[in-house]
Amino acid sequence: MVNTQYHIVTRLREQIRTQHQREAIRFQQHNQWTSISWRQLGERVDQLSRCLLKAGCQVQQTVAIFAPNSEKWAMLDYAALQIRAVPVPIYATSTAQQAAYIINDADVQWIFAGDDQLEMAVAALEQCPNIKGVVALSQETPVPAHPKVWDWASWLLQDDRGYQAELETRIDARCMDDLITLIYTSGTTGEPKGVMLDYANVAAQLDVHDQVLAIEPHDVSLAFLPLSHVFERAWSYYVLHRGAVNAYLSDPQKVRSALASVQPTVMSAVPRFYEKIHGAIHDKLSRATGVKPHLFRWALRQGERHASQLRAGQSLSRRQQWQLVLADKLVLSKLRALLGGKMRLMPCGGARLDPDIGAFFHAIGINVKLGYGMTETTATVSCWDDTCFDPQSIGSPMPGAQLRIGEDNEIQVRGPMVMRGYFNQPDATAATFTADGFLKTGDAGYLDAHGNVFITDRIKELMKTSGGKYIAPQRVEGALVRDHFIDQIAVVAEARHFVSALIVPCFDALEEWARTANIEYQNRKELLKHSDVVALFEKRLQSLQHELAKFEQVKRFTLLPQGFCMHSGELTPTMKLRRKVILSRYQHHIDAMYQR
Repeated sequence: MVNTQYHIVTRLREQIRTQHQREAIRFQQHNQWTSISWRQLGERVDQLSRCLLKAGCQVQQTVAIFAPNSEKWAMLDYAALQIRAVPVPIYATSTAQQAAYIINDADVQWIFAGDDQLEMAVAALEQCPNIKGVVALSQETPVPAHPKVWDWASWLLQDDRGYQAELETRIDARCMDDLITLIYTSGTTGEPKGVMLDYANVAAQLDVHDQVLAIEPHDVSLAFLPLSHVFERAWSYYVLHRGAVNAYLSDPQKVRSALASVQPTVMSAVPRFYEKIHGAIHDKLSRATGVKPHLFRWALRQGERHASQLRAGQSLSRRQQWQLVLADKLVLSKLRALLGGKMRLMPCGGARLDPDIGAFFHAIGINVKLGYGMTETTATVSCWDDTCFDPQSIGSPMPGAQLRIGEDNEIQVRGPMVMRGYFNQPDATAATFTADGFLKTGDAGYLDAHGNVFITDRIKELMKTSGGKYIAPQRVEGALVRDHFIDQIAVVAEARHFVSALIVPCFDALEEWARTANIEYQNRKELLKHSDVVALFEKRLQSLQHELAKFEQVKRFTLLPQGFCMHSGELTPTMKLRRKVILSRYQHHIDAMYQR
């Protein structure tokens, strides 16, 4: 039974009441970081709640937030929750067609749009007849003259304190069975489905995270992953629940400078973030001379020993403590400075994290907690614990989460964090649950004797070669993409007699290498055809694939001058490959690899 005190609106109001003048959130204004207190946050959220009430927003009515991260995104979310409305996030990178589908499917009546999304939101007025209005979140963005389109300042003028009594009535009537949100899945195959999450789902996650984490009001979290995704949204709820500070970054490309400015102590991130930092450090190390490479490796060994002994519950000897202090002063602290210098805890999810990369961050003194979950499970259902865990695993089940292995070695989950179902799709809902109520994750794996969970492959993405061998493309891609010369990779194997790959190089690293090798070229296409570049990637692949079986190894590859992107339909909003689109678009490249 979920404790009703974990209702997120209850937690929001409690923090406003008790924290009052303490800092609540940070955000950028005119390229400067600024902050507001819990009291100010409460006032602004209440104001937006009254605006929604005056606009006629009913209980459990859907409102869409179609924008990048910002303090307004978060405050609109909380304002909608207070009046028992249902926020529907739309990825800021979505196309007009994708946004219109969600707006119609969820019966959205109000849309709050960011700068780059406003034009698409206004266009949706013609395609989505139930929309009552579109509100531009930016005060600087000019809005078209349209009776259903509001600028931010005009929208705030709708605040009417006559609705305060109705607001308090809605807050008092809050219940755990209400939907808290509809989050549309990425849709790697077919149209996206609206995942129905309720307050009990979120409350269950707040409860169990209290049992496994230690976040305090003095902590600062940087929200740079999209709030449209369940991972950052649920994590931000948890930060709010604990009374810590959330800093909202609108442009994830500026995360490096934000880390230096904000100096967060905690932050959720996806494996690609860790891979890029790890790759950049080792790229720089590969060019270092003299004593620096030896000092780096020595310091890392001290950190690795410390992390290993922490997991085993052992203490360092006095000599080992002295060596660790020296290693930290000379090297490890400088590596942590790349993340702002104060980072201590980093939840990681969304994809597989290479165990060596996870071990690297633990060695430099940052507690990366790899977790596993889905939108359908309100994010995390398993994670690494703080002591004894297997780096090859995705951790052990969170309290209250029941994990088992079903048919085809599928990982199945049951617990209070599992969704209610898919919005208006009873058949799809029934198909994703077993007869006894376990959610079918679509991931294959196993549990070891200690309760650690391991993923072996994605059932729906298994590829079968013409020789009858099964290939798990994510395993192969994960082994290769950790190389600092590789930015993206898509494996090809289905009905083929060997594995090939489409590779997008990391052009920053490659062009730097080309300069040192005195390679002349006019453009990227010419660079990728150079024999020395092709030889470089052949050598890199050979060194990266020793852990793969012979039949899993990439035999041929094509280097692409442009990356896979969302606008062309090759990536989902959560950056997963849409393989059918990629295979179709690059068919001639693929055929050429098998005709040589």
